[in-house]
Amino acid sequence: MIPLKSEPTMTRTRGVELHSRSPESGIRASRWQRIGPIVSLLLLAPFISELLYGAVRISTIFVLIPEVLTWGCGALLIRECVRRWRKAWQSMLMMGLALGIAEEWVIQQTSISPLVALGQHAYGRVGGVNWVYFLWALGFESVWVVLIPVQLTELLFPVQRERLWLHRRGLVIASTAFVLGACIAWYGWTQRARVKIFHMMPYSPPPFYIFIGVGATVLLILAARGLPSEQPLRSRADSHAAPPPRVVGLILGAMGFVWAIFFLLGWGTGVLPNIPAGIALAAGLGWAIIAFYLVCSWTSRFDWGDTHRVALVLGGVVAWMLGGFVVFGVAGALRMDWIGKGVLNAAAAIWLFSLWPLGGRRTGSGGTRPTPY
Repeated sequence: MIPLKSEPTMTRTRGVELHSRSPESGIRASRWQRIGPIVSLLLLAPFISELLYGAVRISTIFVLIPEVLTWGCGALLIRECVRRWRKAWQSMLMMGLALGIAEEWVIQQTSISPLVALGQHAYGRVGGVNWVYFLWALGFESVWVVLIPVQLTELLFPVQRERLWLHRRGLVIASTAFVLGACIAWYGWTQRARVKIFHMMPYSPPPFYIFIGVGATVLLILAARGLPSEQPLRSRADSHAAPPPRVVGLILGAMGFVWAIFFLLGWGTGVLPNIPAGIALAAGLGWAIIAFYLVCSWTSRFDWGDTHRVALVLGGVVAWMLGGFVVFGVAGALRMDWIGKGVLNAAAAIWLFSLWPLGGRRTGSGGTRPTPY
């Protein structure tokens, strides 16, 4: 006769299946445990990608509202899809690229407009596409809008890391909010700010470009769905150890800093006018491939764990903030924006460094990966 599970064991089993219960205590999760990860990701996605970098400044802080709807809901929906599909972080990266294409070709259409934002002249524009800026934007929107905020949120809420955060109603609400935010962002930039405030020429992209953007977005989502599911970690005998967490943070942080200032080329400010666009594009693409290879290699090591994840997030965010200061120095900023960015960046850095002990709570120990990224 097979013995029945004890009550604590049954409680823990149900806790894995139902994301409304805590696996440690077997009791119904508190309201904050349920909504905390959702609220945190909704805010962290635009806060890290836009506010800490300086793309959204204190003088224009009001634009964070549509950013929460687009970036926050976009990151949340991507995370939810990848979790439901039981895919690895590469699938999340591909979904982030899909979000970037939707933003650059359909929503704000920055990569296909004659000038990038308030750029002084076009750079790397071929076939109606600002290719250098488009490449930068894909990295920005997939990594700093999606991957890093999701990773940080799951580090903050380890109990909820492997669970679904949204029921069907939540998916409908998040999707509706995303579409609403996209419409606000499209109208606010292409129809109002671009023409009425910055006095730039009106621009309506050919419908064929919109069709390409929608098609590429759909294809990337399907490709992300079709990627292999998470794989077991390499055994100790089959792989080398991952680099120390501080090395991971320093290397990826340095690479992220370069990407942060790579924006200046794509913006077309004329800062480095003697660099041919083809060379800049090839260098940027090669830089992205190297970063992708390093992360793929390190995350598959047998000892990759939360301390490495904290280092990755810390390095990526700090590099992003520092790169924003370079952009401020070249592009210019109001005094209040300099002060605001300095205060926010200092507070964020202190908070992030205080999270270092989170890495010791849960680390990879061989066998099956505790989380797919």
